[in-house]
Amino acid sequence: MSRDWQHASATFYGDMQGGETMQGACGYGDLFQQGYGLETAALSTQLFNDGHSCGACFEIMCVNDPQWCKANAVIKVTATNFCPPNWVPAPDHWCNPPRKHFDLSMAMFTKLAESSAGIIPVQYRRIPCVRQGGIKFELKGNPYWTTVVVYNVAGNGIVNHVAIKGSNSGWIPMKRIWGEVWQTDVQLVGESLSFRVSAGEGDVLWLENVAPANWQFGQTYEGHGNFRT
Repeated sequence: MSRDWQHASATFYGDMQGGETMQGACGYGDLFQQGYGLETAALSTQLFNDGHSCGACFEIMCVNDPQWCKANAVIKVTATNFCPPNWVPAPDHWCNPPRKHFDLSMAMFTKLAESSAGIIPVQYRRIPCVRQGGIKFELKGNPYWTTVVVYNVAGNGIVNHVAIKGSNSGWIPMKRIWGEVWQTDVQLVGESLSFRVSAGEGDVLWLENVAPANWQFGQTYEGHGNFRT
């Protein structure tokens, strides 16, 4: 990942409690339960990369605006949502390509500047993600297909590929549905599940027996490992 500082802009959405920032285009759910909290951002089209940037971590600071920037303030956030473009003619649409823009939670924005600033110039860079525990897999679906939300990914943070293996099957590549939601149509109910996860820079983790044979839809299972930071 490039760790050079780059220029962008930032706004915020929602209130200080962050209710509006939950769920979103990456497929995550309750960001507090999943460990992301309010340290999150929705990315513009240019940065979101069709969902392939979900889970990436960024360091952001307010620059070149002494009226609004708080001195020496730096935040760290995870990409959890998409800031969609607006094609209605107007002088400024911050999330339209080719602009690089972060729509932050209000709690994060106000660490950089006063909320009344509205929009601020920032610099940002990619940083390694620091997570507690192993990669987590939330299982959803029905007996005919299974979707997996992959989260709590350390290191690069971005997931490029996921494969699943039942105790009675070989490795099955999963298809990205959107963000960090992956799916297979192979029926795996009643089999213990293992996962192979490929990160953004080509690192691969093999996580054996993540979910027992009696796993249930709607439950989350934690792998015994994570990428290095």
